Amino acid sequence: MESPQHWPLPEAADLRDELWAAYADGSRHYHDTRHLTEVLERLDELAGAGVPFDREPVVLAAWFHDAVYDGERDAEERSAAWAEDALAPRCPPTLIHEVARLVRLTERHDPDDADQNGAALSDADLAILAADGARYDEYAAAVRTEYAHLGADEFRAGRQQVLDSLLDRERLFRTAYARAQWEDAARANLIRELGALSKPA
Repeated sequence: MESPQHWPLPEAADLRDELWAAYADGSRHYHDTRHLTEVLERLDELAGAGVPFDREPVVLAAWFHDAVYDGERDAEERSAAWAEDALAPRCPPTLIHEVARLVRLTERHDPDDADQNGAALSDADLAILAADGARYDEYAAAVRTEYAHLGADEFRAGRQQVLDSLLDRERLFRTAYARAQWEDAARANLIRELGALSKPA
């Protein structure tokens, strides 16, 4: 267990271990324990920079946001449902509702401007886009492996659509800190990957 210090429910270590095991599943290549750890670290970075958010629900949502991951479109919904079921005997309804809301938000990463919790989680989840070149290339390769069931042309078309939609956004990140620290690097990485996808195989 590499990130117990980030788990906000010390009386529910069994649930933490169950979630960690889900991320550690050998079929995962990007949405794994390293990704979870990086999201938690980015939340620490945001908090350390003074970005306001409610730590308990946001950290719990980070743990649950990819708890279910199998390449299907409703994975976020099933992750949110897992959070609702697992937290029901352990947490107050208001906390459970917020955790599930935040998990569902990670499907689109498009929180309202006034949604501080959503902005923090979304930015931490997307922070991989601003990683250094070597780590970004590892991320892109891992995403390809997770979609190994798709042919090269089908994957390329889908990935190009994802990258274009991200680049079309007025801003990738919602907190002022993330925009200042990560926006330019993220756009450069996206443009670089898009260029590589456009080259003949």
